[in-house]
Amino acid sequence: MSLRVETLKGEALRAALDDVARLRITVFRAWPYLYDGSLDYEREYLQVYKDSDKTVLVGAFDGDRLVGAATGTPMTDHAEDFASAFDGSGYDLADIFYCAESVLLPDYRGQGAGHRFFDLREQHARSLGARYTAFCSVQRPGDHPMRPADYAPLDPFWRKRGYAPLEGVIAHFSWKDVGEAEETKKPLQFWLRDLTVE
Repeated sequence: MSLRVETLKGEALRAALDDVARLRITVFRAWPYLYDGSLDYEREYLQVYKDSDKTVLVGAFDGDRLVGAATGTPMTDHAEDFASAFDGSGYDLADIFYCAESVLLPDYRGQGAGHRFFDLREQHARSLGARYTAFCSVQRPGDHPMRPADYAPLDPFWRKRGYAPLEGVIAHFSWKDVGEAEETKKPLQFWLRDLTVE
C-alpha cells in the first residue's frame, strides 16, 4: 500500500474534518487512550481548526481515502486548556506550536507517515515563527488491566525526533473510557522540542 501524505489548509482542511473525527474515534479507542468518542463531541473539539487561520492538517491518503491525520495549531488557540499546565514552567505559550493528534489506521503504520506528520507540522510551525513544538501523551498506570501485553510506547520515536518530556508540565482532560459509564480525568504529559536546535 502506498501512502500520499500532504498538508491541507483552508477549504481542503475544513472538508476533511469529519473524516478526521471518525479517525480519532477509531484510533483513540485503542490503548492507551481507550476513548469512547462521539461524532458530535469530535465536531465541537475540531471547531478550532475551522476558526483559526494558523492551523494545519496533514493528511495521509490511500487513493482518495483519508487513512491518517495529524493536526496542529498555535498553543495560544488552546490557552484555556493548557495555560495552567505551563504555569511556572518558564515557557510562553505564544512561542509554542501545539502538535495535537496523530492518528493512523493500523494497516498503514510502518511506512513513514509518523515522521512526515511531524516534518510537515514542524515546517508549518517554523513558518509561523514558533520556537517550540509540543504535544502531550496520556499517562496510564503500568498495571492497567487493559494494557496490551505487547504494547510498545512511542517514547523512543519521540526522543529520536528531538522531543523530551517537560517535568511537571501535565494537563488533565476528562473523557469516557471504553466500558465505563462516566468521564474521568486523565493526566497528559507534555513533550517539547526546541526548533532552533537541529
